Amino acid sequence: MKKNRNFLGKYVDMCTDFGMKLYFGPDGGKPNLINFLNGLFEGEKVILDLEYRPTERNGVQDNDRKVIFDLYCTSDDDSHFIIEMQQLSQDFIRDRMVYYSSRLIHTLVPRGYKGNTYELPEVYFIGILDFALDREASNQYYYDVVLYDRERKAQFYDKLGYKLLSLSNFGKEEADIKTFMDMWLYVFKHMSELREIPKFLDKRVFGLIFDIGEVSNLKAEDMKAYESSLKNKRDAESIRITAVRQGLEEGLQKGLQKGL
Repeated sequence: MKKNRNFLGKYVDMCTDFGMKLYFGPDGGKPNLINFLNGLFEGEKVILDLEYRPTERNGVQDNDRKVIFDLYCTSDDDSHFIIEMQQLSQDFIRDRMVYYSSRLIHTLVPRGYKGNTYELPEVYFIGILDFALDREASNQYYYDVVLYDRERKAQFYDKLGYKLLSLSNFGKEEADIKTFMDMWLYVFKHMSELREIPKFLDKRVFGLIFDIGEVSNLKAEDMKAYESSLKNKRDAESIRITAVRQGLEEGLQKGLQKGL
């Protein structure tokens, strides 16, 4: 009997490890990744080309079971990017981001005489988060983090940045979507639910995404890998929902105890 795969939807879920590799990996995904970065850095820089680098050089091994892109950017300034998809929050998640960016910076210090100046290229950590980063900021879906001088109220250093997208907090509908970053957030969040490319999306930017993302075009081995990746995502979502429910129940119980 042929297995019913209607539950997979028409398009591969972008927020799975398989989806990230399919849409943005080195095997045909470079144009999508360039478009995504240009949408994220709109008005700041223009990315012309990218070079994928082995993640092992940044201390990230395959057994981490994470899709992490370590990229060298060709643009008006030579920048480096770490891009990571995170499905579950964790303790010390900010420490993790700082750790990975620090490891990358360490590898970029020039060797020998040239390293005496410690001049570095720009480094950015880009986190695509399938959860709310802060409970206190339930409406914040974009974080643009830099080193900041609190005394002068000005940016202290302009070569290190963290750009984080919290998909669960993004709630814009079609009429509210104005920028390319909004379009990308919408696609990340809703790709697996769509039946065709929405009219408000620029087909020059998103056409390839929808061309390569159809589940029906996957080979048998890729289908198996996608089903496994999708299961991992749904398991993570179940864990997140359970944790939230348990937290609410514990809070209610403590409140009742204080009221007694």
